[in-house]
Amino acid sequence: MSTLQLAISPLTWSNDDMPALGGNIPLDTCLAEMRLAGFTGTELGAKYPRDPQLLLPLLRAHGLKLASGWCSGHLMRDDVDTEWRAIAPHVALLRAAGVSAMVYGEVSNTVHGNIDAPLSTRVALTPDQLKRYGERLTELAERLLREEGIRLAFHHHVGTIIETPADILGLLACTSDAVGLTFDTGHASFGGGDPVALLQQCVSRVAHVHLKDVRSPVLQATRAQDRSFLSAVLDGAFTVPGDGTVDFPAVLACLHKSGYRGWAVVEAEQDPAKAHPLTYARMAHDYIAQQVTATGYTVDGGVWYG
Repeated sequence: MSTLQLAISPLTWSNDDMPALGGNIPLDTCLAEMRLAGFTGTELGAKYPRDPQLLLPLLRAHGLKLASGWCSGHLMRDDVDTEWRAIAPHVALLRAAGVSAMVYGEVSNTVHGNIDAPLSTRVALTPDQLKRYGERLTELAERLLREEGIRLAFHHHVGTIIETPADILGLLACTSDAVGLTFDTGHASFGGGDPVALLQQCVSRVAHVHLKDVRSPVLQATRAQDRSFLSAVLDGAFTVPGDGTVDFPAVLACLHKSGYRGWAVVEAEQDPAKAHPLTYARMAHDYIAQQVTATGYTVDGGVWYG
């Protein structure tokens, strides 16, 4: 029996890369509305306390579990020992919360957080560079799994070294199975791929899932005008599942067939002044619950069994 648990990212309420978006929304409001919308889990956000003795009671008070949390990686710049020391506090928090997969993305040379950087300026690795990066990533992932029991779930992301389907498949080809994948439907689309076709090729390595929908005309305009990632976010490139063009029934069917066990996290970077957070959170939960049932799962207390 495979299980799928549903969480939501706090990005629906406030944006970590652009703090002005939702900066006025209190964390308690965010957590309370997550639960009101029907979610049982959350990922970390900038407003969350990073002390387990503060964070875990806060989440329990709202009826939530920690699904995972983004870890900013610098393996293009630092060696594995340096990186291990840098991520140690984050790893300790995840371990205390019982998290099984750590979302990890390379940021040492990214342009995704620079609103003035056209997407054409992102760094693309040569085959030799990717191989060397894969070796470091494998060493880090194997140590994380061996010493902490946590699987590294690499997050492909527009504006970073791992953006396109070729980047993703290339990285998986030069890393061991200890390196899992955070499969993000929105970034798969924005990166130039068909999310369903791409997922079918790499589903055996999926360790964590982000369910994000896209507004294709915005993606196309961003690429055509060579604008930045954050400009696309402000223009409404992303939305919650069911409000865009991603084929979520096929995505969920693929995950179900593979026996994926883990969290599925709704994530949609939007301006909360334009997209009311609770309204969109409820929309996402209701849509995904409906699609999950149609796929062959049943819903039981926020955990889906297939």
